[in-house]
Amino acid sequence: MLPAARTDSAGRQTTLKILGGLPTMKILLVEDDEHLALVLEAVLTEQHHTVDVARDGQTGWALAETFTYDLVLLDVMLPNLDGISLCRRLRSAKKSMPILLLTAKHTSDDKVMGFDAGADDYVVKPFDPQELVARIRALLRRGSSPLPLVLEWGSLHLDPSTCEVKYEEQILHLTPKEYGLLELFLRNSTRVFSRSAILEQLWSFEEPPAEETVRAHIKGLRQKLKGAGVPTDLIETVYGLGYRLKPLNTARSEDSGRLNEHLKVSNSMASEASNRHSGRMRGTATTIGPATKQLTVKAAPTQSVPSATQQQTQAAVNRLWEQFKGPIKNRVNVIEDAIFALEKGRLSDELLKDAGHAAHKLSGSLGTYGFPEGSRLAQKLEHVFSAGSVSQDQVPQLFELVKALRAELEHKPLDRTAVPAQLPSIPHNEPSVLLVIERDEQLTEQLVTEIRALGMRSKVVPDWATGRDAIASENPDVVLLDLSCAETASEGLQLLSELTNRSPSLPVLVITGRDGFADRLEVARRGGRAFLQKPISSSQITDVVVDVLQRFHTHQSKVMIVDDDPHVQAALRTLLKPWGFKLTTLEDPHQFWDTLETCMPDLLVLDVEMPQLSGIELCQVVRNEPRWSGLPVLFLTAHTDADTVHQVFACGGDDYVTKPVVGPELVTRILNRLERTQLLRSMAETDPLTGLANRRKSIQDLNQLLHLADRYNQPLCFAILDLDHFKQVNDLHGHAAGDAVLRRLGEMLLRTFRSEDVVARWGGEEFIVGMYGMTKKDGVARLGEFLALWGQELFPDSNGSEFAVTFSAGAVEYPLEGGDLQLLYRCADKALYQAKAAGRNCIMPATDN
Repeated sequence: MLPAARTDSAGRQTTLKILGGLPTMKILLVEDDEHLALVLEAVLTEQHHTVDVARDGQTGWALAETFTYDLVLLDVMLPNLDGISLCRRLRSAKKSMPILLLTAKHTSDDKVMGFDAGADDYVVKPFDPQELVARIRALLRRGSSPLPLVLEWGSLHLDPSTCEVKYEEQILHLTPKEYGLLELFLRNSTRVFSRSAILEQLWSFEEPPAEETVRAHIKGLRQKLKGAGVPTDLIETVYGLGYRLKPLNTARSEDSGRLNEHLKVSNSMASEASNRHSGRMRGTATTIGPATKQLTVKAAPTQSVPSATQQQTQAAVNRLWEQFKGPIKNRVNVIEDAIFALEKGRLSDELLKDAGHAAHKLSGSLGTYGFPEGSRLAQKLEHVFSAGSVSQDQVPQLFELVKALRAELEHKPLDRTAVPAQLPSIPHNEPSVLLVIERDEQLTEQLVTEIRALGMRSKVVPDWATGRDAIASENPDVVLLDLSCAETASEGLQLLSELTNRSPSLPVLVITGRDGFADRLEVARRGGRAFLQKPISSSQITDVVVDVLQRFHTHQSKVMIVDDDPHVQAALRTLLKPWGFKLTTLEDPHQFWDTLETCMPDLLVLDVEMPQLSGIELCQVVRNEPRWSGLPVLFLTAHTDADTVHQVFACGGDDYVTKPVVGPELVTRILNRLERTQLLRSMAETDPLTGLANRRKSIQDLNQLLHLADRYNQPLCFAILDLDHFKQVNDLHGHAAGDAVLRRLGEMLLRTFRSEDVVARWGGEEFIVGMYGMTKKDGVARLGEFLALWGQELFPDSNGSEFAVTFSAGAVEYPLEGGDLQLLYRCADKALYQAKAAGRNCIMPATDN
């Protein structure tokens, strides 16, 4: 039973039971691996499901023809009839039950083949049984048919039987994903959904989209609800966790202004986020024009993480040790067998190699599990076995090392509590908030005006005492702190330390009239993100604020790990996942290139020593491909000799971490490398005036979207936007006013279009938009809405009056008007000139003639 919030006649919030839960299901499992089938059957039976097992495809087909199943779990590699063929046969026979494929193959082509055959989801072996159960639960939820019950939230009504949404009898026109989001929150009124959980609930076909897509759909739903007159934000952002349905009584209290003080304090982050309706700029990527930056930027210092996350990470590592300590201790047995064979003069080359390999794996993994002394002992054993020849005189020494190693593994793992700073927060849809602690009224007045023009909010307080209160109530994204007053500078430095050492940390920019090296050093030591020296203009400060937000609010970074030791991989996953990384792990280096192309990582982690293909060789392959020449590569190695280190950097590696891997060191190195790479990439790929992608970057993104559109038979709408009579704007109002127009257009494009759309400035007053999955008709309608919104923008001139600027656009559709970007551009450019000839201030679709 899933509870949904509704109100009684008196307006009180009650709980309504929805028959949308999951009853006992009948599942067909087609799997030829007897041991795996037994495990899956036990797991599913534990969930109160009825399971029929077939050992081959023909038997599975016979059972599916005879009985009715709610779901089919289907192995791909089956005798008699393979899983893909069976899936096609089931769909051809009009069998509509969900089908989940189980396979060891995980390339994009394999997945596409499975989805094309009619599968609903895809799980790669080996898999976590709990993940499999969760995926089954999601599939069964989507396949269930609850009673046609109207869901209510105040005056908002959703009827699942007709898919109709009304607010006070006004029908809301929602997209399928917006409808799905609204129904999801109404059916689960008390649950917080992370973006990844929403993706799992509402997206299952093909490759799931990026998590930024969820933010775009949440934003669209919020805007439509607000447009319909819903008095408060129905969907609440829970800082650092995700989204949830705002309790009805809380919403009413906020609307009436009678929310009690306790609720204001305890829920300040969530309530503040939920009341920001206008939408944060995507990635806060709007950058003010080129200005001289008198600052020193420093990476975030290492800080502590909330104790709950610490304990969760440590508990996960301990569980992994309990899971893998048997196989790990078996590696010690291999080493001991080799020593016994050496003692009796029967040590073969193969056993010697196996012992060296086992010692190498132990040296690289034991420290990660909390056995640093075990790694040290294993390194000594590895050194002996890898020397090429071992004498019987070394047997006593080797037995002592193994004895000490076994004793070490009987102890409890060390509890590592020192961890690095949290990953920068993922940007929300709400506007960024700048807290200004500054007494200079003229400077703050100018700064507030510029911040407002960027779509951000600001709060100005005169001193540090009121600044502390404002931090609690406003939940700012960045703080500007004035330390000019020498008498009270020590108090300001104390506040700086408090802000940068809290969890999550808060970026602080220091502004001061002092310029001594000691002052700069003290600010850097306390974690300040920038050092600004007075006198300084408000535009220069705004430039730095946006630059810091761009780097601090980074996207969820994708990290690919290549290591042939599954135990090391499991430990790395446990260490890195709490910090928000999206991880892809790979054991077989022969599948490296396919995985790299599919994963598109932001950073690559390679083990130096692997059988057949080394990490050094993989790095050389990456550096030989121009597209991957800038990918950060970090090596893991148990060797720190000069030759190994030289090879790491000679092949193109950026950094290395020695095994055993210590979590704080690894995460800190990854964060620093990603932050530096993101900064360089932003400088190379972003138009500095508007914050949009530049021509080079957008061409890459558009070609990738065209490739996807071709692969999945999807349309793509491409449009060119050009500001009308823009030269006259510069001539009549000045180039500063012209820059303000360009900057504002870039900001509004970023905030209006979806995160998966390509929005760029291609030079001068020319902009482009690429909308994947959208026809020309829909694209023209969307651009028309944006044109109407843009027409409301007014810009001040030097005489105190205001002026408006219009734009014209030409739109085309792939593949109707062109099979590549060059042809699409020519056709869109022709349509643009037709729009200019038609009087400007309009959107012109390309015509067949």
